[in-house]
Amino acid sequence: MSTVHLKFDVAPERIWAVLSDPTSYADWVVGSDSIRSADPHWPAPGSRFHHRVGTGPLKVRDHTEVLEADPPHRLVLRARARPLGTARVEVRSTPDGAGTLVSLVETAADPLTRLVLNRFSDSLLDRRNTEMLRRLKRLAESD
Repeated sequence: MSTVHLKFDVAPERIWAVLSDPTSYADWVVGSDSIRSADPHWPAPGSRFHHRVGTGPLKVRDHTEVLEADPPHRLVLRARARPLGTARVEVRSTPDGAGTLVSLVETAADPLTRLVLNRFSDSLLDRRNTEMLRRLKRLAESD
């Protein structure tokens, strides 16, 4: 499991605006190559966007689905990149003074992924997820 936090200098509503735009995920999710399509009611529970992840010739097409949404404070996703793995990703935005503390929690969402995402890989996952929050922050604070 990976849990990372970063302070943003914007309100939770601004962060939610970025999370509500499925095309933005290609810009802030490390490893994402492109967003191929999205359900019109994203980010309602059950909605999906279809993406391509990977690098070079090793690219996989799959989708990410909303499991829970509590705008503007919480979004829970099931991100798939099969056969590489499936993750449960929770993004929480908590007001903190003049800004927002954003937390990202990623856990393995299937037995095979649990073999890869474990205490030995947590430090690598933490670095990846910290970079994702930095990119999300850059998008949320731009304007």
